[in-house]
Amino acid sequence: MFAALIAAILSGFPVAFSIAGVAVIFAFIGAATGVMDIGLLGASGQRIFGLLTNNVLIAIPLFVLMGAVLEKSKIAEDLLQTMGKAFGSFRGGLGISVVLVGALLAASTGIVGATVVAMGMIALPAMLRANYNKALAAGTVCTAGTLGQIIPPSTLLIILSDVMSNGFQQAQYEQGKFVVETLSVGQIFAAALVPGLLLVVLYILYLVIRGFLRPEELPALPQQADQNLWREALSAILPPVALIVAVLGSILTGVATPTEAASVGAAGALFMAAFKNKIGGPFLKIGLLALLLLVIGSLIHPIRLQRSDVTGPDFAIGMVYVVLALIGGAALLFATYKLIKLKVLQPALLSTTTMTAMIFATILAAGMFSLVFIGLGGEDRVSEILANMPGGAFGALVFSMVIIFILGFFLDFVEISVIVLPLVVPGLILLGHDPIWLTVIIAINLQTSFLTPPFGFSLFYLRGAAPKEISTGDIYRGVLPYIGLQVVGVALIWLFPILATALPEFLF
Repeated sequence: MFAALIAAILSGFPVAFSIAGVAVIFAFIGAATGVMDIGLLGASGQRIFGLLTNNVLIAIPLFVLMGAVLEKSKIAEDLLQTMGKAFGSFRGGLGISVVLVGALLAASTGIVGATVVAMGMIALPAMLRANYNKALAAGTVCTAGTLGQIIPPSTLLIILSDVMSNGFQQAQYEQGKFVVETLSVGQIFAAALVPGLLLVVLYILYLVIRGFLRPEELPALPQQADQNLWREALSAILPPVALIVAVLGSILTGVATPTEAASVGAAGALFMAAFKNKIGGPFLKIGLLALLLLVIGSLIHPIRLQRSDVTGPDFAIGMVYVVLALIGGAALLFATYKLIKLKVLQPALLSTTTMTAMIFATILAAGMFSLVFIGLGGEDRVSEILANMPGGAFGALVFSMVIIFILGFFLDFVEISVIVLPLVVPGLILLGHDPIWLTVIIAINLQTSFLTPPFGFSLFYLRGAAPKEISTGDIYRGVLPYIGLQVVGVALIWLFPILATALPEFLF
């Protein structure tokens, strides 16, 4: 069944239809051979309804919109250019600035394709003009762009949190527990934050060491005597950082759910795009201030107007909150209208719709695939393999990680997350692995799938955006050291689980 799926995808047929088509064909083969009851497909309706009513996954289109607005409004481009100027005078500084910008864009956009293309069009030509090694420059841009999958908020972590939580619950049911614990998106975001920053540090250390050993491959740019350089850099960095703090901070402190925080991020991105395009002037500033006051006020003194015991002063404060909400909402609507007139918002909406449709179509098809796979007895065989693996829990985890890594050469992270992980995760948790720690090392492994030839998505994105002098061979050679660094990152988190578990334990 897996061989047929990979063959269908390699044929160039659309992925979601390949997954669903293979599932239907094997369901009929199973029914014809008496191995599977075809009536099991009747459960597909419940799976589809469960997906469409899943509160966690609603955050995906909002986070995608946030990133698309920042990218289409050229905010990401400004960030790249100013950071390049600020760090370019250091040996390897241009490469370091690309990694840092990749981390910032990861935390504020989370869209790998947009980040890789933007950096491929802006940073890569600048690195080539500075006489950087071609393979190194291409590999750095490619890898920095993939940080959007491991640094929260990211679509990978949202999908993983849902899959891992379901696997954790299934494992507890099999242990005979009927009051079960769940995993939240906030816990997974908190767990991935330190490992994501660890990868950034590893990339920067690699560039510094390589710059020291081979200075001709990472030359410094001439020192710029621009007094306003750092002021420009700060003005470019502060808005995305403020947005990151607002979104991640509200999730990690428990003030907002991921979906609510994603809507805050999307609204914040619209305001930033409006300010970037010099829309609205004082009215937008007043609207943004009204929303900030509303957030602060509701944290300090929350009001529930529907309660019967609301006092006169509370009712008055509640009316103030209503007025602040109306002012902020009017400013947001005005910014949206002006961005539509300037044709900034349309491409962002198209990008959001396309990516959201792709993700949800794949998850829907994968639900049918896993249903048939279970019906054919695949789940029992996977559990048996993991339970009988030499080396016990350690051997089972090594085997699973190798399989995920190899599948990453052929399949996208969404397919691996929703087809493969539900089959292996319950077994791994039953063998004693911590589910939060397990999520993080799997997330880094899945992030690597963006870099592994021949079908790493980042490689294709960069191939489309790179200058003519960069060959496909340069891109492949350039990412190999970074794939090695990903393995080092997994090894460090494996040896020191506290890197992944300390922050969620502290916060939750």
